Amino acid sequence: MKSLVTSAFVLSLVFLASSVISAEGPDLAKALAGADWSKMETVTVTMTEYAFSPSPIVLKEGVPTRLVLKNAGKEAHYFVAEQFFKGIATRKVQGSDGEIKAPYFTAVEVYPGKMLEWFLVPAQKGVYDLLCTVKGHAEHGMKGKIEVR
Repeated sequence: MKSLVTSAFVLSLVFLASSVISAEGPDLAKALAGADWSKMETVTVTMTEYAFSPSPIVLKEGVPTRLVLKNAGKEAHYFVAEQFFKGIATRKVQGSDGEIKAPYFTAVEVYPGKMLEWFLVPAQKGVYDLLCTVKGHAEHGMKGKIEVR
């Protein structure tokens, strides 16, 4: 009986924690479903050794966005902004070779001379850290900010 009560208590805590987490974050499915892609804005980010331009990258909360990631450098670069990624609704990421549809990303790599288009809806205002996680790039200054207003 004690183990049954303990199990019920643990399940209650898990349910309570998941309720709190979902209540705090944006409703990404709702943001994506309500997006009017005919009013999409385009923001282009250029990656070089060792910078993101522009910085900060400015996006508007609730506005469908085509985020174009161009690598104008000679090395591969990563676009990593973990907290930002948690507050956006992704429709897809596409390049000339195809597209990827996933609800959440942890990093996006762009090869030298290539570009990707990321169709997303920023669903949470804030200022987020951005960096390239290729060894040594952040240490050389490849960091930036993303502002969702």
